[in-house]
Amino acid sequence: MQRRNLTRGEALTWDMPPTGAMRVPARLFASAALLEAMEEGVLTQLANVASLPGLVGPVLAMPDAHVGYGFPIGCVAASDPEAGGVISAGGVGFDIACGVRLLVADLDRREVAPRREALADALFAAVPAGRGTGGRLRLSERDLTAMLEGGAAWAVARGFGEAADLAGCEDDGRLAGADPAMVSARARERQRDALGTLGSGNHYLEVQYVDDIADARLAAALGLAPGQVTVSVHCGSRGLGHQVATDHMAAMLAEAPRLGFALPDRELACAPLGSDTATRYLGAMRAAANCALAGRQVITQLVREAFDRLFPGARLRLLTDVSHNFCRAERHTVAGRQKTLYVHRKGATRALGPSHPDIGPRFAGIGQPVPVGGSMGTASYLLTGTDAGQSLAFSSACHGAGRSLSRKQALKRFSGKALLSDLAGRGIAIRAHDLRGLGEEAPGAYKDITDVAQTVHALGLAAITARLRPLACIKG
Repeated sequence: MQRRNLTRGEALTWDMPPTGAMRVPARLFASAALLEAMEEGVLTQLANVASLPGLVGPVLAMPDAHVGYGFPIGCVAASDPEAGGVISAGGVGFDIACGVRLLVADLDRREVAPRREALADALFAAVPAGRGTGGRLRLSERDLTAMLEGGAAWAVARGFGEAADLAGCEDDGRLAGADPAMVSARARERQRDALGTLGSGNHYLEVQYVDDIADARLAAALGLAPGQVTVSVHCGSRGLGHQVATDHMAAMLAEAPRLGFALPDRELACAPLGSDTATRYLGAMRAAANCALAGRQVITQLVREAFDRLFPGARLRLLTDVSHNFCRAERHTVAGRQKTLYVHRKGATRALGPSHPDIGPRFAGIGQPVPVGGSMGTASYLLTGTDAGQSLAFSSACHGAGRSLSRKQALKRFSGKALLSDLAGRGIAIRAHDLRGLGEEAPGAYKDITDVAQTVHALGLAAITARLRPLACIKG
């Protein structure tokens, strides 16, 4: 990336002052190496986002940022309804409430590693994955409505998991304010048999182990020990969320001329907060988030059943479940005044600090755990939110490594078959429905996850707590 539009701020920050149609400044968090790896389009998209009305600046880009639909992925933008703020479907994305759930097993790497191939087979058989793949559930209209209202709590009530799981989920596993009536018939049909399926693309289910403890106090508070086995589940709202975004983005675009919005990019389709269009989208978005939460809850039960077949009596407790494609109404201090802001996080994770009033009893005094996924064969990290992050980034952190190559570029450069062989040689069992598609997700197509995590840590957005290494990975 060229730095012609940027001025160097404090350490690891790069500022873009308002120019042209920008109403607020933009800021990137990145090391020099990560900034170099970012596409020029990230700056263009940040400037476009900064042109939306009613923002409380600056618009932020996390170290894993890359070009997305309208908003860059890795973007945080806070909108003030009292100042004519808007909500943008592009600021949430198509995979609404895509997120990561982290389970912690009472097993050690030494127990699991010798059986990783068998475990990979069991998980591959238990958890449906791949584009268009259906699951074991086929929901009636009544069940769909109940699931869209109830989220993970609905799934637990249906026998998928345990009541204790909900304490580790954002919002206790259920988003209030969901309005299933705002989810179209087409969106509902796309979810009819998709609940509890992994999907494709960058979604995965990975068996890992704690390779390193960076903060012994935080790790102990979260119940983590060196060598402990963990499971990460990364997926979202599947076709339902995609259809919700498609439907409501079209409605926002149709309204734009009447509202006098001159959007620099139609992908920034938005609606004034408080308007009927915004209210309908928020109701549908929250329903799609409940769909994502319910889906990860169903997968949790399938994972536990697969583990139990190989390791009878093993326990997998849910440590955390956080989304990284969402918009929330949150209280933040602006110019010394408490205000309700609608914080868009697209490819960014909420990271509440230990003293935040919304942290809840489970993580009070600790901070919100933030799982940060790497790419196949690389490390992942568990971060923990800090109090400093609220003023720095609206209590936000990164969500993953972030692409450095597009999917098309990755396919030209990397062979899925060669990648499979390489990972097997490093003791990582891979199972995938689409061998060619593995090339899209090659480690070389992503930024350096360690640089991303260390940058977030150094900035004070979130604290590195533990590093995780893969044993087995299930892909669509």
